[in-house]
Amino acid sequence: MRAYRLAYDGRPFYGFQRQPRVPTVEGALFDALADLGVTDERGAPDGYAAAGRTDAGVSAREQTVAFEAPDWLTPAALSSALPATVRAWAAAAVPAAFHATHDATRRRYVYHDHAPDADDAAVRAAAARLSGRHDFHNLTPDETGTERDLSLAVSRDGEFLRLSAAADGFPRGLVRRLASVLAAAGRGEAGAAWLDRLLGPERVDGPDGVPPAPPEPLVLAAVCYPAASFAVDGGAAASAREALGARRRSARSAGRALGTVLDGL
Repeated sequence: MRAYRLAYDGRPFYGFQRQPRVPTVEGALFDALADLGVTDERGAPDGYAAAGRTDAGVSAREQTVAFEAPDWLTPAALSSALPATVRAWAAAAVPAAFHATHDATRRRYVYHDHAPDADDAAVRAAAARLSGRHDFHNLTPDETGTERDLSLAVSRDGEFLRLSAAADGFPRGLVRRLASVLAAAGRGEAGAAWLDRLLGPERVDGPDGVPPAPPEPLVLAAVCYPAASFAVDGGAAASAREALGARRRSARSAGRALGTVLDGL
């Protein structure tokens, strides 16, 4: 059994989990394994599990998958059959009982919020109030698993606020809704009373509910497995930097082009 770290640009995908008739990260992975002869069909290999299911548009640095793999399937070999948007860059030998979902003890997401005019002190105060063990039922559509031990940190990077959220697990949509709450705090629209109401037992919905922030600024940055020791494949990591770096440059060029459009309006 081997576990692999995957990095990907989530923008072209309809999320991680395989779906019919639309491109997903998991679908690209299963296609690659079939092309390499690891599986007979374009489905999950034996023992397969993934660390989590990122939403459409969400990227990752340490998405982790594990399955029964031949010894020759290095990260570089796996990347050779993957699209340029998905790269394997590290691997670990793990016990047969290893489960990439259940054995993860901590996950960390990073959200890059373009907020040049935000009140940073107010955002940090809101992050401190939301940190700790709470029931986040008002920030997810999930009905169970909503109580989590959350750590939120905020740092300024030029015009962006970098929001880092770490927890023992995340119910659906939680990080993107946390990003919405912190953005509201930065605009002066999220007072202590509203935050306490969100964390309280009563349901908050309708106009007082919290919509998810856009998915593209979100990254699954880290997944912790205390019992697994991942070795970086130098060649595969270099390939990942090259392929994903090219996509980053393309995105920057597109942004500049749109700037020219806006400058003329």
